[in-house]
Amino acid sequence: MTIERGPWSPLLYAAPRVLVLIAATLLPCSIVRSEQDDPKQKIQEIVRKSDVELVAVAYFDLASGRELLINAEASFHAASTMKVPVMMEVFRQIGEGKLSLDEQIAVKNDFLSIVDQTHYSLSPDDDSDQSLYKKAGQTDSVRNLIHLMITVSSNLATNLLIERVTPARVMELMHNIGANQIQVLRGVEDGKAFQRGLNNTTTARDLMIILRRIAEKRAVSAQASDEMIKVMLEQRFNEGIPAGLPASARVAHKTGSITKANHDAGIVYLSGRRPYVLVVLTKGIADENKAHKLISDISRAIYESTVGAANSH
Repeated sequence: MTIERGPWSPLLYAAPRVLVLIAATLLPCSIVRSEQDDPKQKIQEIVRKSDVELVAVAYFDLASGRELLINAEASFHAASTMKVPVMMEVFRQIGEGKLSLDEQIAVKNDFLSIVDQTHYSLSPDDDSDQSLYKKAGQTDSVRNLIHLMITVSSNLATNLLIERVTPARVMELMHNIGANQIQVLRGVEDGKAFQRGLNNTTTARDLMIILRRIAEKRAVSAQASDEMIKVMLEQRFNEGIPAGLPASARVAHKTGSITKANHDAGIVYLSGRRPYVLVVLTKGIADENKAHKLISDISRAIYESTVGAANSH
């Protein structure tokens, strides 16, 4: 068979890469997309190389409106991520005049199971913070309890606050903002409830909805949103989302972990742009260090996509 070669034939046969470059130059940037513009494939490859059972990712960029959802409707044990909805309800009741940041709450280690109202207590050894237990019989401010609940994930502070504002009010607020799948049923370490499967659960999408409202200053009020962001920026556990970012990034976030479940959910602030929200939920990794690495790798992929997309326009 004879192949006719016209004047463009040398280019067609000898330099196909040149044609690709020409096409890329002629097409608008909204059509030409690099791998960085769509991190889904990269994230799937990161997950494939891990030994995780299930990963959910929810991302929303306030600067561009870009969104990425992977298994975002899957339900996970919420672990300590449920403390963000509790914090939001505390601020709602402060806005309603039912609480104040300076109000004193009695510190005790005695709570009622949601199953049968029998008493149970928390184990300091299983809590990430023991300082509050030393104040038993005294009082502490709502302000400090919020700070302990979020920054060092104090279970005792959480139970004191959730007892004060009630899970029912937390759930009412969640439904009001459209976070309809998250379940905040009880405080921490309610063993009887756990045995009956009555657990606090969440989806990546719902945590994204919650954090997006905070980032957009629409959680209760702009002032309340600012207060919540300020607290979350002081998070002490930074092995997840922040570990995948440059040192200049600031992350207002909340982690959560329980047996074979590790999560991180936050608002990422980069210089010169509006923030983005990222939620990563994982299930099935027994080694916390491996789970942290997986979350930080996903965070890095999202960051590179976000910066790459911004630079391509």
